[in-house]
Amino acid sequence: MAQDIAKIEQVMRAAPVIPVLIVEDPKKAVPMAEALVRGGLPAIEITLRTRHALEAIDAVNEHVEGAIVGAGTVLDARQYDAAVSAGARFIVSPGATEALIGAADEHSVPLLPGAATASEVMFLLERGYERLKFFPAEQAGGASYLKSLSSPLAAAQFCPTGGITPEKAKDYLKLPNVLCVGGSWVADAKAIEDEDWSGIEARARAAADLAG
Repeated sequence: MAQDIAKIEQVMRAAPVIPVLIVEDPKKAVPMAEALVRGGLPAIEITLRTRHALEAIDAVNEHVEGAIVGAGTVLDARQYDAAVSAGARFIVSPGATEALIGAADEHSVPLLPGAATASEVMFLLERGYERLKFFPAEQAGGASYLKSLSSPLAAAQFCPTGGITPEKAKDYLKLPNVLCVGGSWVADAKAIEDEDWSGIEARARAAADLAG
């Protein structure tokens, strides 16, 4: 079954930046997400890199109006199932495997799989996946490399993630094959730990303005 392009594109076009978040304390997930939504970034990726990530996803899905919460760093079918059960509305992976694509086929919650090479993009296009994560973006060649894929692999549209700063985000967002970028600078681990909700909201507003 092919990717539900309409569903995943709705997430990717919600704002120019999808915050990529590492949440250690699920109690902080709701005020964090509220700050991001107030700042204009409704699509929120909570990575499955901590023990309480699923709890955080559940809390945001349950309590934050306007948030489109997703699960990141999903590596296998078990994690896909758990993230969907927790209320994730989209799934992000650093790469793609047959098993992961098989898991996506079992759910209505869309997958944004990662790719870093032309061959990986071609594989995913063959499987009906046209909306992809370019990861790790800076380490894999940056904006100039991604631009070089836009002509031969014109069907693919990307969310570059990995090493992206606000300044670098501007370069990516100018590309014809980029719909949004993923970044951790809006709400990094320290800002969440320090409960710097006003700072997170301010950075979210600045990130939302990158589209302009």
